[in-house]
Amino acid sequence: MSEMYHIKQLSIFSENRPGRLASVAKAIKDEGINIFAFSIAEGAGYGVIRMLVDQPEKAFAKLHGMGYIVRYTDVLALEMEDRPGGLYDAIAYLGEAGINIEYSYAYSGRKCAVLIIRVEDIDSAIEKLLASGTRLLEMSQFT
Repeated sequence: MSEMYHIKQLSIFSENRPGRLASVAKAIKDEGINIFAFSIAEGAGYGVIRMLVDQPEKAFAKLHGMGYIVRYTDVLALEMEDRPGGLYDAIAYLGEAGINIEYSYAYSGRKCAVLIIRVEDIDSAIEKLLASGTRLLEMSQFT
């Protein structure tokens, strides 16, 4: 049951130089793939572009075919209210439950704001979050 809450995030590893993000974005555009959210982290000359897209398998194949190192990472998508204090209300329980957020990013959607989080033990986090009343988005909402 918890599998439906595993969101497939693409992690694209790239040299940190001008035009690399544009190259990835153009490839995604040319394939007709919609990007819901993305973030970029950098370190030691390389970057990691993390993104949620509506067709992760197609994006993976395209980018891998272009020579990018691409990996899937399972993340969770927590619904949060788009208002002052919404982030706190969405994450306060995580610390209390001993769930560490390795990284996160967010976006504001049409119906609500969404917090994407990466945690070490995703199934345990799903169980605890659902028990707390947190609304998790399903993978089907990203395809």
